Amino acid sequence: MLKLELRAASSRNMAYLSPVLALALTIFFGGLVFLALGKNPLVGLQVFLIEPVRNAPAIAELLMKTTPLVLCALGLSVCYRANVWNIGAEGQLIAGGLAAGSTILFFDNGTPGLSGGTVLVLATLAGVIGGSLWASITALLKDKFHANEILVSLMLTYIAQLLLMYAVNGPLKDPNGMNFPQSKVFSSEYLLPHLMAGSRLHIGFVVMLIASAVMAVFVYRSFAGYRLTVGGLAPLAARYAGFSSRKALWTSLLISGGFAGMAGAFEVAGPIGQVLPSISPGYGFAAIIVAFIGRLNPIGSILGGLVLSLFYLGGELAQSRLGLPSAITGLFQGMLLFLLLACDTLINYRLRWKK
Repeated sequence: MLKLELRAASSRNMAYLSPVLALALTIFFGGLVFLALGKNPLVGLQVFLIEPVRNAPAIAELLMKTTPLVLCALGLSVCYRANVWNIGAEGQLIAGGLAAGSTILFFDNGTPGLSGGTVLVLATLAGVIGGSLWASITALLKDKFHANEILVSLMLTYIAQLLLMYAVNGPLKDPNGMNFPQSKVFSSEYLLPHLMAGSRLHIGFVVMLIASAVMAVFVYRSFAGYRLTVGGLAPLAARYAGFSSRKALWTSLLISGGFAGMAGAFEVAGPIGQVLPSISPGYGFAAIIVAFIGRLNPIGSILGGLVLSLFYLGGELAQSRLGLPSAITGLFQGMLLFLLLACDTLINYRLRWKK
């Protein structure tokens, strides 16, 4: 029978092979799911995995959806390296989108003197600040009252959603919108420039790539990043070295909230083009999977973002072409996370056949 045997040392190769193995197993079990639903597994997997990248416009859509996933994952990776379990990137994304949308609406309602590009920069900064401020609530409660950051950050997500609902039904509501809970559509000058004609891929994708490179330098080549990592891996050693756990808490959460808020700003000023009751289809939660697929590495998060973006697009196509429920996207995401955690066991253990 097969048994798990503790390795003498953690396997570096399995640390990188685990996400690949988990993805392969997800595809295999995904085929069984299509079969159980009465669909041809090969056709289902083709619609889910191949159709979203069949041509240049489809790839542009894939990259566009990758942007908010990777931005949220960049901040979450910093938190998890510092052993701060932020689960509220979704709420921070909503807060950033609401702050950015409010900024654009302020200038779009007739306030003169600033160009569209300047307003977009201000809106992005407002999104970063809004996300950071929302994350600072978690940091404050953890710092002052030792509240559990998992529960606090998660519950704040629902508060952010209710705040968004109040805004689109109240102060931000379009008076000419036939009573729909939404803001007015932003003028074209206040929308992010597109990188490809005929697609929704916007300049935020380039910003995401630059941010990934910057965070790679921060994590692996800066003393501040080293301090956060040591604080997460060995708290007692960090305390002995004089590293402040309180500073690590605030730094990681503010960075995470800022990136999530930037993602929200890019969604509002990009593909959405207005403030709606739903800014995100769950990017903040899916980014948790992205961060772990990427091994908490900023560059690896890009690969993880591409995979989860593929699942979002594949789920939409499976609904329209195969008549499957919208839950198919969450099912694939959940399977991937579960199998990733299972495969990660092989980093410290090996399988042995024993009679």
